[in-house]
Amino acid sequence: MTTSAPRSRPVSTSPDPDHPTHGLNAHEPFVVDAYILLDHRTRERLVPEAGAPAGRYLAAEQDGRTMLIPLERPITHIGRGLIADVRLEDPHTSRRHAILALRGDGARVLDDRSSNGTFVNGRRVTVAYLASGDVLRFGRAVFRYLEITPPRRSQPLRRIGLARRGPHHDTAPAAA
Repeated sequence: MTTSAPRSRPVSTSPDPDHPTHGLNAHEPFVVDAYILLDHRTRERLVPEAGAPAGRYLAAEQDGRTMLIPLERPITHIGRGLIADVRLEDPHTSRRHAILALRGDGARVLDDRSSNGTFVNGRRVTVAYLASGDVLRFGRAVFRYLEITPPRRSQPLRRIGLARRGPHHDTAPAAA
């Protein structure tokens, strides 16, 4: 009876958490167009960027057009699970992947103990405050966080009127 020695396997080191492709397989495509990963419920809520009212949104690209997912609740769950408000059909996304928390003073993204991590502008985060234009990645889905502010109304022009003159302020010369 012969036994063979086990083949040596390369020692795997944990990947760098700051590497932008952490947790992804190099043989699978890295998806930037998150639209194809959205489930039908989320797709139905999309609004075009051109007609979007003031508010906070996640932006996804679809055929060169920017479509927005309105963030209307104070807490938005993102993930693959059925309870997610923004549901992604991606095996690299956890069922409970991340939470977007909106407050009057701003927005935060919190990683919900996901397997592959939550990234803001290419950096892995557990909690991060968001600014308009930040790029978020959940699994292979990449979104942009947008805040659309209402257009500023210009100040109305003030009329510079002449002061009303009463009878005691008559400027006509008195008859002699």
